[in-house]
Amino acid sequence: MRVIVLGGVAAGTKTAAKLMREDRENEVIILNKGENISYAGCGLPYFVGDVIPHKEQLIVNTPQKFEKLTGAKVLIRTEATKVDREEKTVTAVDLGTGEEKVYPYDKLVIATGASPVIPPVEGKDLKNVFTLRTPEDAIKIKELAINGGIKKAVVVGAGYIGLELAENLAAEGIKPFVVDMAPQILPGFDPEVSDYLERKIADAGIPVVTGVKVTALEGEGNVEKVITDRRAYKAGMVVFCAGIKPNTEFLEGTGIEMVRGTIVTDTQGRTNDKDIYGAGDCAMVRNAITGKPAWSPMGSTANINGRLIAQNIAGRERSYRGVLGTAVCKLPGLNASRTGLTEEQAIEEGFDAVSVITVVDDKAHYMPGASYFIIKMIADKKTLRLLGVQAAGSGAVDKIVDMAVTAIMCKADLNDLADMDLAYAPPFSTAIHPFVHTINILFNKINGSLKTMNPVEYAKGMAEGYKLVDAGQVPSIPGAMHVELTEVDGLVDGLDKEDHILLVCNRGKRAYLLQNRLNYYGYKHTRVLEGGITFTDVEGS
Repeated sequence: MRVIVLGGVAAGTKTAAKLMREDRENEVIILNKGENISYAGCGLPYFVGDVIPHKEQLIVNTPQKFEKLTGAKVLIRTEATKVDREEKTVTAVDLGTGEEKVYPYDKLVIATGASPVIPPVEGKDLKNVFTLRTPEDAIKIKELAINGGIKKAVVVGAGYIGLELAENLAAEGIKPFVVDMAPQILPGFDPEVSDYLERKIADAGIPVVTGVKVTALEGEGNVEKVITDRRAYKAGMVVFCAGIKPNTEFLEGTGIEMVRGTIVTDTQGRTNDKDIYGAGDCAMVRNAITGKPAWSPMGSTANINGRLIAQNIAGRERSYRGVLGTAVCKLPGLNASRTGLTEEQAIEEGFDAVSVITVVDDKAHYMPGASYFIIKMIADKKTLRLLGVQAAGSGAVDKIVDMAVTAIMCKADLNDLADMDLAYAPPFSTAIHPFVHTINILFNKINGSLKTMNPVEYAKGMAEGYKLVDAGQVPSIPGAMHVELTEVDGLVDGLDKEDHILLVCNRGKRAYLLQNRLNYYGYKHTRVLEGGITFTDVEGS
């Protein structure tokens, strides 16, 4: 069987390699526009910050090594310009010689990836204006960062790559400023979690401004200033990390189904042409919860889907269950990860969504390096099915989210997860695992033994009319009435049973314990602020 694979990097090379392992009689040819067929795109920010010191470490495989390793043939600097579905051919041009050649196929895999988006603003062609998509991009940025005398940089885009790049520019002694036209950083997190992360990033010395649009770049030869619809920012370097668009222009007129330039595929990776497949950043997959088409331009998705497509071409009939939007990133001073539906998405999909925000120990509190996780957990109140998790902290947030991924993919409910025999030793976790601890708190909220006000409700002013009670071990909210939990053995002076009372402590635990005790003594209108003052800035009267 002759299989033409358009594109390399993740999806293309994974498909080609697996096809050759399935059957070495296959003739597999990769046509790749660039010179690098397999590189560590997700590692580029860390090369800029010298976490990865050598550019050679970014190259996973050269074309020559890949050919010897797999048996697939690789043609670099060869750009596909036309697909003829009736003739089952691909026309491609050699970018070195300009020669055009036609390649017949039995099966075609389109894995042409995506390109960075640069807004059509005046000044975008000034020097020291970059994108960050390839090793060549990273090499140029690092060279300028080290030797260019740059003091300030503006990163356009507050997604994963943009924020990781900002942190690594700071490591090179450059003052980064991040702007994004979206209303929040890190799409995929609920707004209150995103806001928390933004505050922490700012505390680490990297300011972020959202809801701002870049309108022009100014400078004499080199970029000197970024003009936005809000204000101007001085910058000796500008890096656009403002999104990507699929490389599918050459498919126009072929009849291959696409949505906004992204190839539509079924669960087996096939397009509406049974002999053509799509994988990687140029193709759609499915959301594992909703079953709806989803764009998941992630290296993990590309590798998984490429492997499955190769198996399907080989006749194994494998189906891809889909993606959950799982992601993790290292930010200044903390890590952040997420999976599944946000609370807003869960509501839009018709679930009876219920959520809780917790602040829980990440290991035994007496261990060196002990800290905490911020966890937001979303479930369906009727079925108790787990729908999504977002986590932040200085520790292994990926472990929390990977547990959630396993549960969601297995369609587990909270009862299935509440008493799991998880690994425990003081250096690694807590006796009740932080994931299970959060489940227990969410159960308490669902069954009514914990009545809360979440940070979004607090931000909307729903605490108006409530008496603010500081339930911390020591007073920490100026102007608030402090109540010591251990001293409550009846009615509390200054609190009437009919008062609406908001209980706030450092993380939420002591406020919950105080609520339990006050309920016993007849106080029925209490609420606990989820996440306490660790998550929300609370002001007293």
